Amino acid sequence: MVGIRACGVYVPQWRLDLGSIKAGLRGEKAIANFDEDSLTMGVAAGTNCLRGIDRNTVDGLFFASTTFPYREKQVSVTAATALDLRDDILTADFSTSLRAGTTALTAAANAVKAGAAKQVLVVASDMRLPMPGSDFEREFGDGAAALLVSSTDISVAIRDSFSLADEIHDIWRSDEDKYIRSWEERFNLDEGYFRVLPRAISRLAERNGLSVKDFSRSVFNGPNARRHSEMGKRLGLAAEQVQAPMFGTVGDTGTASSLMMLTAAVEKARPGDKLLLGAYGNGADVFLLESAKAVNVSPPFSACVSSKMVSKDYLKYLNWRGLVEMVTGRRRPPTPSPSVTCLWREREETLRLHGGRCKSCGMVQYPAQRICYNCHAKDQNETYRFGGRRATLTTYTEDYATPNPDPPMVLAVIDFEGGGRMWAYMTDRGDKQVEIGMPVEMTFRKLFTSEGIHNYAWKCMPVRFSEVS
Repeated sequence: MVGIRACGVYVPQWRLDLGSIKAGLRGEKAIANFDEDSLTMGVAAGTNCLRGIDRNTVDGLFFASTTFPYREKQVSVTAATALDLRDDILTADFSTSLRAGTTALTAAANAVKAGAAKQVLVVASDMRLPMPGSDFEREFGDGAAALLVSSTDISVAIRDSFSLADEIHDIWRSDEDKYIRSWEERFNLDEGYFRVLPRAISRLAERNGLSVKDFSRSVFNGPNARRHSEMGKRLGLAAEQVQAPMFGTVGDTGTASSLMMLTAAVEKARPGDKLLLGAYGNGADVFLLESAKAVNVSPPFSACVSSKMVSKDYLKYLNWRGLVEMVTGRRRPPTPSPSVTCLWREREETLRLHGGRCKSCGMVQYPAQRICYNCHAKDQNETYRFGGRRATLTTYTEDYATPNPDPPMVLAVIDFEGGGRMWAYMTDRGDKQVEIGMPVEMTFRKLFTSEGIHNYAWKCMPVRFSEVS
């Protein structure tokens, strides 16, 4: 049997008040911080999914997004490295469709079923850029989800799946386009969404001898709240059978949308419940799922939604997306291009967050040193993983002079639980007062981009969920 063993979700802390986009609009949408993108959000979701699971047992990582940071470079490899997975695993990127996340799920299930892998991590993450002032701007949100597909210790079984391919230009973006393009709404709905998704669901239900009434919960994406509700009625589903969409709280998260809603649905599923999962985009993918046991999602989806910092500063949001330029701090020379050889040489400490532990005295150090500064033993270090460990803020500096999209820039020295000291930037602090002794946790973020190279590293942030270890 193949199914979902664990799942995780990531919703950025920041929300944009929709009223700041246009007067009269209500609600919020999740927006990634200036140092986040689809890769960093995917790593965060993957980290949540793999809590309590031996990462050496993961045999593959499939990453889905329509907004990859690179057009030619496998992002799933970078994500696997940041998640500290083995290097002898399957990796693949899935893109160019809003159902790329469910297509990756299909591929992962097939790989596990065929015996090519025992466990595959599926990550879906998107940060789609809407044109300012468009209807998309109020609907699109940022977020990520991760599912661990496995052949053992299954929480949600994948009983069947069905896919349809459908050629249509309803939503698209070419290589030259910055913003999403769309055709006329009535055509998109009548000849696309309302025609294709019900057809796929009907085929899946018929070949399994089911009707829509047999599904305890139905999960599917939609272009907006109104059309999502209309789809439920067209399918003949009662309101309590439909998983609530994320419009007005998080927004349409693209490839991650259906999988994020699935995470919310499985939290409340009871053993034996049949779940319908569907995703539309140039066709449709639909799944028949059955809950086998309760899923411990940490942190819960509801907690990710409620943990937030709301901004009404629309100009700041546009600056974070690179659509307007704002002067912060003093003008400095342009950021030099990072050394590719240096990025490769230091990937263990910058991406995997590995340090060293002295085998002679047990002293933990970051980064790893050839000579232990405690006992002076030479070449006695063993790899020590700092990822997932919490720390305490030892001292810090607030820099108002250096240009920064979210001033001031906070430079922190932190001490890890279990030993080890590190210098790191602090992010996602919001209006929280930074205090010496406060608990912090590590988060994978983007430092800067120069000459087409995205420079990623680990930053620290105030602990977001105190109950999560």
